[in-house]
Amino acid sequence: MSVIPVIILAAGGGAFALLDAAKPEPEKKTEEPRSLSVHVQLAETADLALRVSSEGEVRPRTEVTIVAQVAGRVVSVSSEFTEGGIVTPGATLLQIEDTDYRLAVVRAKSAVAEAEVGIQEAEASADVARKQLRNAQNASPLALKQPQVARARAMLVSAKSALSQAELNLSRTKITLPFHGRLNEKNVNVGQYVSLGTPLGKAFSTDYVEVRLPFNDSQLASLDLPIGFIAARDEHIKVNLSAKVAGKIQQWEGKLVRLDASINSQTRTLYGQVEVAFPYTENVSQHSMPLAVGLYVKAEIEGRKVANATLISREGLRAGNRVFVVSEDGKLEVRNVNVVHSSPTEAIIDAGIEPLDKVIISSIRNPIPGMALSAIEKSSNDALPGGG
Repeated sequence: MSVIPVIILAAGGGAFALLDAAKPEPEKKTEEPRSLSVHVQLAETADLALRVSSEGEVRPRTEVTIVAQVAGRVVSVSSEFTEGGIVTPGATLLQIEDTDYRLAVVRAKSAVAEAEVGIQEAEASADVARKQLRNAQNASPLALKQPQVARARAMLVSAKSALSQAELNLSRTKITLPFHGRLNEKNVNVGQYVSLGTPLGKAFSTDYVEVRLPFNDSQLASLDLPIGFIAARDEHIKVNLSAKVAGKIQQWEGKLVRLDASINSQTRTLYGQVEVAFPYTENVSQHSMPLAVGLYVKAEIEGRKVANATLISREGLRAGNRVFVVSEDGKLEVRNVNVVHSSPTEAIIDAGIEPLDKVIISSIRNPIPGMALSAIEKSSNDALPGGG
């Protein structure tokens, strides 16, 4: 067997191994991890007043159901006796037929006149009896006609009471209200017979409207007002109210007049009462829109003042009261902070953040402490992106 092929194969394998051992090592490159670009805003310090935001429904301070106090047929109604109609103090909204009530007044006046004559007769008779018995000893009150005089006087009082009732019933045939307002419900019309207690409609006063605002515990702390607070006559805690009406943002101004004396057991909130005077005439919005009953409005109240507050954008506050910060060496730091107050636009921190810290206001997917970041600084006047 020839050994030449074997020798050739062995020589080729040795040459390949020699060349493989002699080849140069490839150059190794170490790539730095790419940094993630984030928007940041510097934490600031400022002296500011806390602002508390809430929402509530506008409702009338006075609202009544108009009820018939006498029975009869409706003979006329005012042009304002309709939904949205204007109520003027003392103006007749509705007239009930009054013929029977006028006759009752005439009869009551006649009874009064008769009772007055009865007193005169009783007193004259008593005077005669007194003269006749002036020398009698132990004359009885009955002999002196004293009970008869007392009865005549009582009958006069009763007759006058009946007259007053008859006149009152006559006045009740004209339906009026004692305040400026608007009608928001109409239940009867001309020709309809109404009995005592029939609901005729509903109306509310336009002198004042109220807005009930709920406050949680932190908002109550920001207001710095006690439970059961009642504003003094010259105390004005301004409340800015706003709502979108007729395609425009309308704004009104009211004042906080009181806080409830108890906490709602279901919502665990405390309600405050905001008052607006003359909302349909004087205190209309900048677009001349009245603060109408039934509107749902947003409210903003200026609370207590805080000196040297550390302020960050609300977009920088994460769930669980955490804040993401870009460190001096460009790394992500996750800090737990103590929030004194927060609003839709800002948060006030008293621990965990220092002035001029770079607070991240843009979203970060899968944030890992120590990850490399590239900070893009935004001023406080720039529009802020939504936080993550």
